[in-house]
Amino acid sequence: MNEPTTHHTAPLVVHQPTPITPTTVHPAPMVPIQPGHVPAVASVVLPDGRIVTGYAVAPAQPEPLATKPAVSRTAVNVALGGVGFLAVCGGLLLLTSFIAALTAFITQLIILAAVIFGGWIAAQVFGASGHRGGTTVNIRKAVIKRNHFHS
Repeated sequence: MNEPTTHHTAPLVVHQPTPITPTTVHPAPMVPIQPGHVPAVASVVLPDGRIVTGYAVAPAQPEPLATKPAVSRTAVNVALGGVGFLAVCGGLLLLTSFIAALTAFITQLIILAAVIFGGWIAAQVFGASGHRGGTTVNIRKAVIKRNHFHS
């Protein structure tokens, strides 16, 4: 069952890289450019006494942004006034809706309280006639007790 396993190794094959033939590159022709002006040489004395000399380089200027057309102040004020007017109208509309809903809610609460209180009153009036609540007093015993107490 436990037989040794043999590993077969393949012969080692070495691949050589294939050289790529270089393409012919033609350099761009050199065109002499005459400078508009020769920059001035600047010398700067550092705090430790060394002197650094070189050309002054102007900082790169960003491209100017496209200018926006000016909007008149009157147009802005009219637009803001219109937005404000619409906001006030919308707020008043919501306020009147809220007041109407609140009035309906309060009316329903009053009606509910009247129905509950009226039902309680009806239960008191039309309830059992023999037992109306409170303390039940037997008059005959009370008279006896009174006469016995006072004699």
